[in-house]
Amino acid sequence: MKYEDVVRHLKNEKRIPNLLIGNGFSISYSPSIFSYNALSSFINSSDDSELKTLFSVINTSNFEQIMRELDLFAKILKAFNDSSDIIKKLNALSEKLKKLLIEAVETSHPENVFSISQNKLDSCANFLNFFTESKGKIFSTNYDLLLYWVLMRSGNKNCIDGFGRDKEDGQEFVPAEEADYSELRWGKHKEKQNIFYLHGALHLFDMFNEIVKQEYDGRNNLMEQIEKLMNNGTYPIFVTAGNGEEKLNHIKHNYYLAYCYDALCNVSGSLITHGFNFGEYDEHIIQAINKAASNTNFDRKLWSIYIGVYNESDEKHIESIKSKFKCKVHLFDSKTANVWGE
Repeated sequence: MKYEDVVRHLKNEKRIPNLLIGNGFSISYSPSIFSYNALSSFINSSDDSELKTLFSVINTSNFEQIMRELDLFAKILKAFNDSSDIIKKLNALSEKLKKLLIEAVETSHPENVFSISQNKLDSCANFLNFFTESKGKIFSTNYDLLLYWVLMRSGNKNCIDGFGRDKEDGQEFVPAEEADYSELRWGKHKEKQNIFYLHGALHLFDMFNEIVKQEYDGRNNLMEQIEKLMNNGTYPIFVTAGNGEEKLNHIKHNYYLAYCYDALCNVSGSLITHGFNFGEYDEHIIQAINKAASNTNFDRKLWSIYIGVYNESDEKHIESIKSKFKCKVHLFDSKTANVWGE
C-alpha cells in the first residue's frame, strides 16, 4: 500500500487515525540525528577506555543490547554469590553508558529549531496535521526535539502535550499581567493531551517531584538550556533499559511515562506507524497495542494497525511477527509518506 491509500481508507471508514513514530522518523530527516552508528562514532571519539573496550568485546553498536548484557552478567554473578567489586563496576559502567547515550543524542542534534528548512518543516507539519486535526493522538519513542520543534514552529493549535504554567503560591488575586508564573509543568492539561513521549525526550526533566519542560528563556536557546542542566548533573527523562520488560518497569516508575504508556494502551480507532520496526526490545509497545485492541467497548477499541516498512527486510520482519498483534495488521511503503518532503 501507499501512504495515501491508508489515509483515504481511514477517512472513508471514519476511523480515528493515531500515529506512532520511532527512530526512522528522525533518521529520514538526517541519518546523523539519531542512529546507533552515530552513537557508536560518538563513543569511539571519546576518551573513555572502559566503554571503548566494552563495545569492542561485545562487538555491537547497539546501546540496548550492551546494557541488557551488562545487566545479565551482573545477575549471573549475583546468582553465584560473587562478592567481588566487579558487580559494582558493572553497575557503574551501565550508568555511565546511559549518561553517554543522552550526551550523544544532545551532541549529534541540530543546533536549534531554525536548522530545519522551511520546506521540510511544512512537509512534516502537513503529515502531523492529519492526526491532530482528526482527533487522533501522536506517540513518539524518540529522544530528540524534532517532533516538538515542528509542532511549535508550525503553530499547530491542535497539539497538547499536557504542560502548562501555574500561578505561584499566594497570587490568586493578582492581575494576570502582573502575576508570576511557574515553569512549564506537566499535568495542567493532561486530560486533553494528544502528544505523548513514551520514552521521554531531551526537553523533559524530572525535577523536584515535577515533570518540567525546558524552553527558550530569552537568553539561551533550548539546546543550550538542556546542555546547561546536563553539565550540572541533571539529565532528561530517558528510558534507557535493555529489553522490553526492563523498559516497561522504568516507565511504570515515572508517573509521566506511565500516563503516556496508559494512553497507548487505551488508544482507539487505527494506529499508523512510521520509522518503528517493532524490534526485539519493543515487546512492551506490542503489549500496549494489544491491550487497546482487546477493549470490549467498540467505540474505544483499536481495530487496526498500519505499519510503515522501508524495505524488503522490514517487510519480512513484520510478516514474521504479525501473529503477535491482536488487531488487523496492514503494511504500507513508509517512503510514500514523504514526511520531510523528499
